[in-house]
Amino acid sequence: MKSLQFLFVFLLILGCQSSNKDVGANFLTDQVPDDTPLVFMADLAPKDAIIHKGIFSPDLKAFYYTLSDKAFERFDVYVIKKQGHRWSKPEKAFFNSEFNEHGMSFSPDGKTLYFSSTRPVNMEGVPATWHIWKSEKKGSEWTKPTFVDIPNLRDKSVSHPTVTNTGTLYFHSSELDYSKMSIYHSALVNGKYSEAVKTQITLDIDVDKCTPYVSPDEDYLMFATVGNELELVICSNNGNGVWQNARKLNKQINTLGQGNPYVTPGDQFLFFTSGDHTGSDWKLKWVNIENELKVSEKDFLRSKK
Repeated sequence: MKSLQFLFVFLLILGCQSSNKDVGANFLTDQVPDDTPLVFMADLAPKDAIIHKGIFSPDLKAFYYTLSDKAFERFDVYVIKKQGHRWSKPEKAFFNSEFNEHGMSFSPDGKTLYFSSTRPVNMEGVPATWHIWKSEKKGSEWTKPTFVDIPNLRDKSVSHPTVTNTGTLYFHSSELDYSKMSIYHSALVNGKYSEAVKTQITLDIDVDKCTPYVSPDEDYLMFATVGNELELVICSNNGNGVWQNARKLNKQINTLGQGNPYVTPGDQFLFFTSGDHTGSDWKLKWVNIENELKVSEKDFLRSKK
């Protein structure tokens, strides 16, 4: 009996090691995190820069990330691409411009890339601030970015879009001085985005909210609460437009100041940035999120009853 138990444990360990190697090959890394976050590619950010949101293309063949200066005045998006068994050298993303770019997100099918930018909209009454833009993939080429008009938020700062399978956009919006920041969503109707609605999120405290990530099926929503430090929160959809069962992600994730959540296809890994409000020691981290999502899935099913 003991020999059978030993064999079972041995095969289990062997299977986990093989699985980790397969995952590592997908992400071109030797270290794959479990429930404890690891720094992802520590050398992506030069010493004079801060790293922000990082996302993969849905096919995992490219990784996009934002760098800013330490004064938070200049934001650029870079990309690295798979070249055989290694990543290419970083280069500026195809949509990066002389203006600021940040908060990018792919549609689940990978055919549209949304991002926030301070480039001019050239529309009367629309101030020079962050707005949402998009580019569509036609064959192997990306189209010139176009402004995503959210009619009732033209005079606000609008940033960090994330999109569902139905095309609904979630994002955060604020006054031009970044006060009153909250999460909104806008439905895609006949190819255009409707007026945005403030997303109903049931929380115990009234705080600003930013950098949302919504699952493609719209069953869970992650975002950062704005307090002395940013903290990552997850909540589930009750099916009637209200997000409830909000709770902080575990203490291994929420250690300092966390934001810019993004979950890889298949709901396996959470990528997020961590650092204090001064911009020191910011890192891009990743962690296996499957156990956290199992709790949220139970909350989602419970809320549907």
